[in-house]
Amino acid sequence: MSDTRLEKDSLGEIEVPAEALWGAQTQRAVDNFPISGRHLPDRFIQAVVRVKRCAANVNADLELLDDQRRRAIVAACDELLGGAHTDQFPVDVFQTGSGTSTNMNVNEVIARLCGDAGVHPNDHVNLGQSSNDTIPTAMHLSSVMAVSEQLLPDLEHLIATLGLRAREGKDLVKTGRTHLMDAMPVTVEQELRTWVLQLQAASERLARARNELHALPQGGTAVGTGINAHAEFGDRFAAALADDTGEPFTALPYPSVAQSAVDAPLHLSAALRGLAVVLMKISNDLRWMNSGPIHGLSELQLPATQPGSSIMPGKVNPVICESATMVAAQVMGLDQANTVAAQSGNFQLNVMLPLVATNLLDMTRWLANSCRNLADQAIEGLTWNQEHLAEGVGRNPILVTALNPVIGYEKAAAIAKEAFSTGQPVIEVALAHTDLDRQRLEALLDPLKLTGPG
Repeated sequence: MSDTRLEKDSLGEIEVPAEALWGAQTQRAVDNFPISGRHLPDRFIQAVVRVKRCAANVNADLELLDDQRRRAIVAACDELLGGAHTDQFPVDVFQTGSGTSTNMNVNEVIARLCGDAGVHPNDHVNLGQSSNDTIPTAMHLSSVMAVSEQLLPDLEHLIATLGLRAREGKDLVKTGRTHLMDAMPVTVEQELRTWVLQLQAASERLARARNELHALPQGGTAVGTGINAHAEFGDRFAAALADDTGEPFTALPYPSVAQSAVDAPLHLSAALRGLAVVLMKISNDLRWMNSGPIHGLSELQLPATQPGSSIMPGKVNPVICESATMVAAQVMGLDQANTVAAQSGNFQLNVMLPLVATNLLDMTRWLANSCRNLADQAIEGLTWNQEHLAEGVGRNPILVTALNPVIGYEKAAAIAKEAFSTGQPVIEVALAHTDLDRQRLEALLDPLKLTGPG
């Protein structure tokens, strides 16, 4: 019994594993690209499969595909979309820049699943299509679904969790910091509310970038002109995909825009990078405020999730925040890779499509997971060291800023300098060097009042 079988394509015969559902072109890609061992994400493969199912239905409606073959292709696609045969898509991410190898991998698997229905991977599964419009369309589709189904819900969960913790801190005052140095006080609500607003703005930018991807190049075929596709194919395909997914997909009036370039995917990449920047800022602020417990800021305590050291007993580290910062750093790097890839559009085709598609899905998934993890394992359970916050605010020499309108900048600066050098509270030094009584000074230096204008 042989463990291989012979398959044939335009280059001749090639041995394929006997039990594999793929054919000759897939096997050549497996042999040609032993690069990373990484396959394109399952979500992307499923997007290509969904393209094939919609295309079969549209081609049948246009009387270009007989009903027997249509039903066979749709049934095979349904089987794949149900999660079967995920091991049948072995082509490396770093392959032909058009993604032709992955397109043919899907075509071949579907054709073989159709059994004896007489379905050919090129003539029927790929009817009215090219890798050059199918792969960009699958990139748009998979990215839209990933943002809508995973990232935006998980980001909203983080926003809601932060918003709740912010409201709990509306009367809790802490020392503000600029240049990592003590500044005027802020409330916990003001600090966390800033993060909430940053995340909400990032969410809006992501939604706008996602919406730009609703315009699809399917129907452009090889070079964007629609050669070998029915004139109505693009519009009908977009309408069918919109019905299938619930997303408002439309056909690009000029498909070449999304085949020769990846401007809209790059817009999403930039929005993902923007969210990563916000998560980096939030995570690092949390790490600083958690630092200590003796010789750091020690303003808050993050939940203890695991032992922090293999040698120092009792040490607990802000590992959830560290995980988020590493994801943020990786996302920023992948955005740079996408930027380079976006410059690789030569004439009618960008030739780094699999790279951009994979990066976008990785970025989206990792950011979504980090948002939920940060919310559930760090922010929801953190506690504020309220006595330490109050003590720090009371001894903050910068509070003297509130006396500027009453005693002038120069005298206030002298009081701040003495308070810092002696370690005395500002109010005690001000009592000794001004004619203001304690009641007046307490009113002027009330930390909570100093967190607003006036």
